Amino acid sequence: MITPRTPSGTLELLPRDQMIFQHMLDVIRRGYERFGFVQIETPVFELKDVLLTKSGGETEKQVYFVQSTGGMQQGYDADLALHFDLTVPLARYVAEHERELAFPFRRYQMQRVYRGERAQRGRSREFYQCDIDVIGKDKLSPAYDAELPAIIVQIFEDLKVGDFTIQFSNRKILRGLLSGYGVADEEKQKLIVREIDKLDKIGATKVRESVMALGLLEQNADALMTLIAHQGGKDEVLAALNALPVHDPVFKQGVEEVSFVVAALRALGVPEKRARLNLAIARGLDYYTGTVYETFIDAHPEFGSVCSGGRYDDLASHYTKSKLPGVGISIGLTRLFEQLNAHNLLPAAPVTVQLLIAQLDPALSPVYLALATELRAADLRVEVWLEQAKLDKQIKYADKAGIPVVLLLGGDEQAKGSVVIKNMNAKTQTEVVRGELIDFLRTIL
Repeated sequence: MITPRTPSGTLELLPRDQMIFQHMLDVIRRGYERFGFVQIETPVFELKDVLLTKSGGETEKQVYFVQSTGGMQQGYDADLALHFDLTVPLARYVAEHERELAFPFRRYQMQRVYRGERAQRGRSREFYQCDIDVIGKDKLSPAYDAELPAIIVQIFEDLKVGDFTIQFSNRKILRGLLSGYGVADEEKQKLIVREIDKLDKIGATKVRESVMALGLLEQNADALMTLIAHQGGKDEVLAALNALPVHDPVFKQGVEEVSFVVAALRALGVPEKRARLNLAIARGLDYYTGTVYETFIDAHPEFGSVCSGGRYDDLASHYTKSKLPGVGISIGLTRLFEQLNAHNLLPAAPVTVQLLIAQLDPALSPVYLALATELRAADLRVEVWLEQAKLDKQIKYADKAGIPVVLLLGGDEQAKGSVVIKNMNAKTQTEVVRGELIDFLRTIL
């Protein structure tokens, strides 16, 4: 006999937790649609040459490749791999359907992705990502860079995850600053930015040593570390940037763009405490070229970033000659769910079945079914107990399944034209006339 078990690095939930997970998905979906985003889905696997175009050797080591013996025997293309994020599939999708899409293209995508990593806490092999991106044709206003965090603020408020902060910056500021400090080589700039992105993990001392080892002079390294350690409000950080004697055009453009984002966030009504300008936010991925974001639960910084993203100059350069700049942000839902669950911070499970009609008399089964149909027509979610069992067993079932109301109808109630409503939460029973049943249920549900 084979022992039943799930593969490591995957998430399989019991019904109550699955309802909470689905509720979170629904909240995110409504939040995205509220801002005019449209949903797409792409295949779980892509052609290998398309999927790996932008990835290096390290990424390829994490990819699950698809092998189908039957398909190979039938002569089908076997060069397939499971997608490891939703950005590369989006790039392929936009390039393939460019002529049919309206730009700016506002899409959201909520799917499982797969990575061949060693399963450990916080790192899964199968997990949900919930992405939004805005893709422009030739150009895209920085106004979209402010809209995305405004969307996330509303969603996280709706999810009731507690206090949180979206931290943002602009990579052009660091790149221009490094050019002003004499580091003109683009590859060396990328390496320094990657070291800055490790600040929370390795600390300021090691970051300072690393950037100096990469060619930054000591006084410039000190100035850089002071700047990225700035803890003031958005206006204070902007004032510090504008006071720097740096004339590099990329630096100036970065400051202008982040100033625009700050003003737009306020126009969008984003509370000051929810968005912080943090120059240490750099994002290690090289394809980010402007605004970058990371989101933290204030009471639990150990969670790490639970929502991140940024601006990229050209999404689909490997698949089309058109220039398609974009900005995107992604909620790592599986990781967020697991972290909240581990700290007992998940919301209560939503009610799916609102009412159970118990079976007190098998002879009344047609009456129970007809009553359930009537209640469902009134938009109530109703389950009928369909087999003979003691009432105690039916009540225990309702309690374990989280059903808040049990309807009792026996011969006496049928003769009087009434039913008994058992409120599981209030632990009360009320006899209700059939003609008043729906109105009564709506008052307690």
